[in-house]
Amino acid sequence: MRATPDYGAAQPYGSAPSDAAGSAWRAELDRLLDLAVRDVGAHAGAVFLVAPEGRALRLEVTTGMPAEYLAPWFGVGLSTHVPVADAVRERRLVWLGKPQELACRYPRTAIAMPYRFAVAAAPILAGSTAWGALLLFWPCCDVAEPVGAGRERIRAACRSIGRCLQDAADTGRPVTPTAAPRTLSPSPTPDLEPSEALAAAQFAARLPGGSCTLDLDGRFTYVSVAAADLMGGSVPALLGRRPWQALSWSTDPAFEDRFRAAVVSRMPEFFTAVVPPGRWLAFELYPDASGVSVRISPTRPGGTPKTVPAGTVAPRGRPIALGELYQVLHVAAALSEAVGVGDVVDIVAEEMLPTFRAQTLALALFASEDGALRLIGCRGHNPRPAEIVKGARFVSPAAVGTLADGAPSFFPTVEELLRAYPNALRHDELHAWAYLPLIVSGRPIGVCALAFDRPQSFPDNQRTVLTALAGLIAQALERARLYDTNKELAQTLQAAMLPDSLPDLPGLDVAARYLPSVHGMDIGGDFYDLVRVDDTTAAAVIGDVQGHNVTAAGLMGRIRPAIRSHAAAGATPAQALAQANRQLVDLDPGRFVSCLYIRLDLARRRAVLATAGHPPPVLCHPSGHTEVLDVPPGLLLGIDPDADYPSMEIPIEPGMVLALYTDGLVETPGVDLDEAMAGLADRLTGARPRSRSMDRLATDLIDHARQTAPRTDDIALLLIRFVCAL
Repeated sequence: MRATPDYGAAQPYGSAPSDAAGSAWRAELDRLLDLAVRDVGAHAGAVFLVAPEGRALRLEVTTGMPAEYLAPWFGVGLSTHVPVADAVRERRLVWLGKPQELACRYPRTAIAMPYRFAVAAAPILAGSTAWGALLLFWPCCDVAEPVGAGRERIRAACRSIGRCLQDAADTGRPVTPTAAPRTLSPSPTPDLEPSEALAAAQFAARLPGGSCTLDLDGRFTYVSVAAADLMGGSVPALLGRRPWQALSWSTDPAFEDRFRAAVVSRMPEFFTAVVPPGRWLAFELYPDASGVSVRISPTRPGGTPKTVPAGTVAPRGRPIALGELYQVLHVAAALSEAVGVGDVVDIVAEEMLPTFRAQTLALALFASEDGALRLIGCRGHNPRPAEIVKGARFVSPAAVGTLADGAPSFFPTVEELLRAYPNALRHDELHAWAYLPLIVSGRPIGVCALAFDRPQSFPDNQRTVLTALAGLIAQALERARLYDTNKELAQTLQAAMLPDSLPDLPGLDVAARYLPSVHGMDIGGDFYDLVRVDDTTAAAVIGDVQGHNVTAAGLMGRIRPAIRSHAAAGATPAQALAQANRQLVDLDPGRFVSCLYIRLDLARRRAVLATAGHPPPVLCHPSGHTEVLDVPPGLLLGIDPDADYPSMEIPIEPGMVLALYTDGLVETPGVDLDEAMAGLADRLTGARPRSRSMDRLATDLIDHARQTAPRTDDIALLLIRFVCAL
């Protein structure tokens, strides 16, 4: 087993001039990245640095692959679900050894880089400070742990880089993200003697077909005469250029896509393509650390050389650069995760501002109340803070003109904007604009505006990509606006069906919470109530209607008042449940209801309990001992009109706490319900409820439920503590 290399102490540059010091620390960072990649056996790597504002990561430098391949992550919000952000946010190493795992855990990343590779993302730490992340690539290995020396070598590399960044900051020369990511040059290869170079060229010329080499940027560094003839070009015209730029037929994305695949995965690739006037060629790509060697041979449609796996076909596609196409797919995947309008605004800003290097992004929609164009979000630099706020009218002649024409408007300079709209407001910090109409089903719903701090050329490909993104944004906003409307309606309905507040009863400290399911419309059938019967008597009720939708909520709105009326009339728990059961059977709603009813007699210090198929309450004694009460079972409400509901009685003591809840609080996939209820009892014991307010305890229990597992059911919680003044 190899020993972990000595990365060496970071060099002190404190006495150097400012520019020289900054360059020296950056050079040290580059050296440590190159050493890390070689030591862990990776073929490529990158360093992301935490941006000065502390809320995002910026790609600083790559080695082994061009920085442009990581374009979707030039800027990454720390809250974004991508490997480098997760590694920094959670302070852990993220390892993905196979494409299927990448697709399952990070679908947006898999769409943006659809190649076969293994990847590790690790936080760069120095003490308690997170400076960024180290990203490493290997060929696809399908293993559960990092290849080679494993996790410790990766951590050692991160510690060394972290010390370098910390030392740079300590000398007053912090290494901050540059304006554009850098790509390190490959390690130089030994120079060949002229005779050796000639022999190599002659060797390639004797091989059947043609041969050429490309550097990691995709530029021809060697082309045999036979290869140039086969591709329909000349050696001088091809050298130093990329195939998809130098050869008209290679605008088909196959060449660029397969080249990227070879560089990213560091595995051989193959494709076929048609060269005018109809000649089929097979391309075999063999990558290493310095570039890609390509063997070209004539073939037939669907033909495959013996050296590559059978069954591959020549990919076909539109003449659009693959990197730009993947950017559209990346944003589309991100928008598919958005729920409300606020989510869409955050994702669009998070993805588009760093990708297109814009200073400001504004989104405005036509308001349903008055038809005015109103801002729903502005991110980045705000040139008019007093005016550009959420809900304000978006007054922009260019935006109005864009919506009137239904076509995007691009203004590369201030002069072009003023030529088209003389009354447009000028801002010294902004020098170029893009106004993109948001159109759904042929109907404009708003506008997306991007502003830049320097003139822009807006090439055709960028205009195409921005226009495509505007369509995705429009669809996402339309869905989100509908969701927000439904959510507001659901929450209003839910609030109307649950108690506005709990009664203030002497001798009781109470708190309640309701949390809707994470799925659906934020509305459900769980309910609770606390009913004052007289000065010393109260009834506590909690229940769960089958389902968590509008139908369940509607039934809850009928059953809760019924039980409440029985409680107010002085019914015992057995009587109240029996009467509610008969009413529900008569309604025949096709749904069942569980319910727990507790009558609290504060004068006699007794509590009587009865259940209709509901989870039993948890009782915390003044001594701190906690138990799940064994309440006699009763049938769910709504099944048998003649069902009986036996009851039990327990004494009440000052300091005692009762926890009534629905199953959503404790149910976890794969965990036995009895174990889950015992877990709740343990949490109550550890929470020391005698010394805490019920309101704080209720919040803590709900927060724990949110954080421990995905919740697919509603949650209702009612906590009751019996205080001394009974």
